Amino acid sequence: MGNCLKWDERYNVGVDIIDREHKKLFSILNKLYAFGHNEEKSHFACQEAIKYFKDHAIQHFADEEAYMASIDYPGLEAHRRIHRDFRERMLPALEHELEMTHFSETSIHHFLGVCAGWLMGHTLIEDHMIVSGEPVRHWEKLLPEEEQAVMGQTIASLLHSMFRLDTQLISSCYTGEKFGDVICCRLIYSSKDKKRWEFFLLFEEQLIGSTIGNVIDAKSESTDTMLSNVARYAARQLVERVKRYFSALQQFELTNEHLLSYEQFYKMYERQSLQLSLLFDTGHGYFAYCMAASERPLSRDGISAVTENAVSELETHLCSLSPSAESEAHPRSGSAAEAASTRKKKILVVDDSDFMRTSMIHLLNSDYEVQTADSGMSAIRSITLARPDLILLDYEMPVCSGSQVLEMIRSEKDLTDIPVIFLTSRVDSASVKKAISLRPEGYLSKSLSADSIKSEIDHFFKKREQMAQDASAAAPTAMW
Repeated sequence: MGNCLKWDERYNVGVDIIDREHKKLFSILNKLYAFGHNEEKSHFACQEAIKYFKDHAIQHFADEEAYMASIDYPGLEAHRRIHRDFRERMLPALEHELEMTHFSETSIHHFLGVCAGWLMGHTLIEDHMIVSGEPVRHWEKLLPEEEQAVMGQTIASLLHSMFRLDTQLISSCYTGEKFGDVICCRLIYSSKDKKRWEFFLLFEEQLIGSTIGNVIDAKSESTDTMLSNVARYAARQLVERVKRYFSALQQFELTNEHLLSYEQFYKMYERQSLQLSLLFDTGHGYFAYCMAASERPLSRDGISAVTENAVSELETHLCSLSPSAESEAHPRSGSAAEAASTRKKKILVVDDSDFMRTSMIHLLNSDYEVQTADSGMSAIRSITLARPDLILLDYEMPVCSGSQVLEMIRSEKDLTDIPVIFLTSRVDSASVKKAISLRPEGYLSKSLSADSIKSEIDHFFKKREQMAQDASAAAPTAMW
C-alpha cells in the first residue's frame, strides 16, 4: 500500500483555513497507512480513523465553500459538485466495500488509494484555482448530470454483460487518482470532418484477471502482456458498444489506440477538458471511463496497441493448476478412451448477431456441445477456458474481425491445430480468396439452408475421424 503521504509545499493554497484542514486530512490518511500494516489493530483502528477522516472532509468542504462564496469565486458551483460527488457517492461506496470485506487489505488499499489520490489531485488542481480566481476549466464541459447518469447506467450494464459482474458507479467526477495496479488504454476516434474524441479506460489488473477465470496468481512479463491484451480488447468492445447507444458518437471511427503507463495517462488527463469522467466498482476491481472532445495536437505517448496475444501462457497455466487436465484431454485406455470417443464434439460459434448465435444453437445442439461468443474478446476467453473441437467464426464482425481472431489463433503454437470455418455472407470471388488466404478449414455461406450447414459440419467431423483412423492404422506397430 505504500509507506506514507508526504506533505509538499506545493499543496499550500495560501488560505489558512484550507491549508490547515488539508494537512489534517493528510495526517489522518497517514495513520490509516500505518494501521493497515498492523493486522491486530487494523479493523477497529481503521473504522475510527475513517470516521474521523470523513467528518473532517465534510467539515472542510463546508468551510472551503463558505470561503469561496465570501470572495465570489466564479468556480463555486463546479467545486460544490465535486465535493458533493466525493461526499455522497465515493465515500459511502468505499465505506460499504470496507464493511462488506471486513476491512480486507484490498479494500483498505482502495480506500487509501482513491482518497489520497483524490485529495492530492483536488488540492493541486481545483483548490489552487480558488486563489488565482480562475474557474475550474477541467470540468467546464462536463455533460449535464442527467446525461451522465444515463451514460453511467449504460456502462454499468455493459460491464455486467461483458464480465458478469455487478457494477456500481461510485463517482461521476473521477479525478484521475490511481486506485491500484492499473492498465490504461487510450482510444482515439475521429470523424470525416477531423473532429476527435479521446477515451481513457483504466482497468484494475484484478478485474481483468477475473474475466479470464481468476487464475492469475503470479506476476510475470507474460501475464502482464496477457492482461494488457485482454484490457485492450475489452476497451474497444466497451467503447464500440457505448457508441451504439449515443447517436452523437456514431459518426466517429477508431483511428488510433495506445497502452499508457499511469504517469502518461495522468499527464494527458490533466490537460483534458472532460465531458465524462466516471469511476466504477465491479466488486472485483475498479474501472474508470473518461472521454473528452479533443482539439489538441495528437500526443504520441504510450505504446501503440498492435495485435498480439498470449493465450498460450494462460492455457499452460490452467493446465498446471489442474493435475487431471492431461488425463482428461488425452485418455489412454479403457472406459476413459471410450467416453472420449462418444462425447459430443465442442463447437464454438463466434458471431455478433444474436439471431445467428441462437439459430446455430438450435441447429447443432442435439448432436454437438455448442458454446457461443459475441465478440473477439469473448472468443479468446472461451477458447482459453474450454478448448473447442471446431470454431465457426463470423468473418465480418466489427471491432475485432474474424480474420483478426484467426490470426491470433494461428499465432499461438498450442492453438494452431484448432480447426476454424468462416461463416460469411459474402461469396464473391475476391472475398472468398481473402478468407482462404488465412488458412481456415473452409467457409460456409450464411445463405445456405440450415440442413446444408448441418450436413457440411457433420461431414467435416466424419472426414477428420476417418483421417485419424487412417493415421492410426498406418502407424508402425511397437516391437516387444
